[in-house]
Amino acid sequence: MTDFCRIGAELRSLCGWRCSRRRFIQAGASALTLLSLPVAAGAASGESRHGFIRPHPAQYYRKLDGGLVECQLCPRTCEVLDGDRGECGVRENRQGKYFSLTYGNPCAVHVDPVEKKPLFHVLPGSGSFSIATAGCNLHCKFCQNWEISQTRPDKTYNFDLPPEKVVELARRTNCASIAHTYVEPVIFYEYMMDVGRLAKKAGILNVCHSAGYVNEKPLEALCEVLDAACIDLKSFEADFYRELVGAELDPVLGTLKTLRRRGVHVEIVNLVIPQMNDKPEAVTRMCAWIRDELGPHTPLHFSRFYPLYKMLHHYPTPVSTLEKVRDLALKAGLKYVYIGNIPGNKAESTFCHSCGKLIIARKGYMVGEVLLKDGKCAHCGAKIPGIWDKPKVV
Repeated sequence: MTDFCRIGAELRSLCGWRCSRRRFIQAGASALTLLSLPVAAGAASGESRHGFIRPHPAQYYRKLDGGLVECQLCPRTCEVLDGDRGECGVRENRQGKYFSLTYGNPCAVHVDPVEKKPLFHVLPGSGSFSIATAGCNLHCKFCQNWEISQTRPDKTYNFDLPPEKVVELARRTNCASIAHTYVEPVIFYEYMMDVGRLAKKAGILNVCHSAGYVNEKPLEALCEVLDAACIDLKSFEADFYRELVGAELDPVLGTLKTLRRRGVHVEIVNLVIPQMNDKPEAVTRMCAWIRDELGPHTPLHFSRFYPLYKMLHHYPTPVSTLEKVRDLALKAGLKYVYIGNIPGNKAESTFCHSCGKLIIARKGYMVGEVLLKDGKCAHCGAKIPGIWDKPKVV
């Protein structure tokens, strides 16, 4: 934990956060999180603030009659009255002009291993400067971050971190990437875009963990500054999305195809919930679609469900279920299939699709031996999909 303590002390000093060492470093015995900044800790200005810090002009909306605006950022296309907000709770109509209330206003700031995103084919073992604001455009009944995703930015303690400060802190803490994560980052789209532009100039990767619920036009623009995306494909059944997520499946599939077409590195997470989305036929159809539309080398992570939020009555995913769905994915022709939330499972590690030998060893979020040379398997020379080199400073 020595390096983590050093980084934590440096980060607190840089920002002026008023937070004790004990509260600041919350890495437990499992080291699941490297650094954690509690929402009650101080912001870059000296203290955190309750509520949003500054409104910022929103993109992707149009004015309607009667003072209404129609948000065009995500498939919900909310029609918002003057003084009201969209479904996400963070975009507000102010006299016919639309504003984001999340710009430079994160309530969560962490230094994570990039494996936590999870991105297993992006600079293994590197740090990722991770940020999130309050709010979300989805309402998953099983959300693991519901305390911030299902509230509004005026209800949380937030840090004053404009894009240039985010990039500077990522650089000073030696993070190879900046991750927009924990909630749906589409809701802080303008913030993510500006951070991405500055990150590219600084030679830092810009990545996100998203549910992919975004319209085509803003997504195309985002691809200009996005290096990698881990997308939650929560199920391959429309009814699951409607009943447990409050959304539709088709826009998510469209997002995945657009990301692949635009050359963004894509990994997929499927949270396996017993008796909800673990039917063998549905899993097989999902894997076949990934193989055919995105390519057989697309990394797929099957993650273990734990009872949370509105699904406390449910039970954790049996390890045997995760192993069965992984076998289905391999039989469908996918080459990189992982099991998550089961530290120590063999399926956490990466094996070459060509020779079958171990090339990246993992246990939890800890990375061991990496047997790659110039992005190729050190054993047989096969090219391994992913991002293996840090980008150059523009």
